[in-house]
Amino acid sequence: MAVDWTDERVALLSRLWQEGHSARQIAETLGEEITRNAVIGKANRLGLSKPSKSSVTRQQRQKERAEKVLQLQPPIDEGATIFSLTASTCRWPIGDPGDLDFHFCGANSKAVQPYCDYHAAMAYQPPKAKNANRKRMA
Repeated sequence: MAVDWTDERVALLSRLWQEGHSARQIAETLGEEITRNAVIGKANRLGLSKPSKSSVTRQQRQKERAEKVLQLQPPIDEGATIFSLTASTCRWPIGDPGDLDFHFCGANSKAVQPYCDYHAAMAYQPPKAKNANRKRMA
């Protein structure tokens, strides 16, 4: 059954959508057998769809993470070897393992993570970036 989308209904849908009402609430307001799915479909066709709250917060977290990495100063390269690493030293590898000058960062790290704050910010990627890499590899 096709829904008769009059100009008044479209205007009301647009206004309620922009105010943040749910599709179910809009469908109930419009009445006359208009379903939640009909409201969602029309909103999509009108270009009213907005990013979900989770994607907005995810984007905000990624932005904050990027800003945090930029604010951190790289540690002074202490040149730790595999034999000098402890539970509280950064294990970030520097250089090629086949080269004679290969070493680890060696800066102080928290006991619960293997890297200093600077290298931890670079190592731990947000989930979105990890999923994008997986899709490309598959």
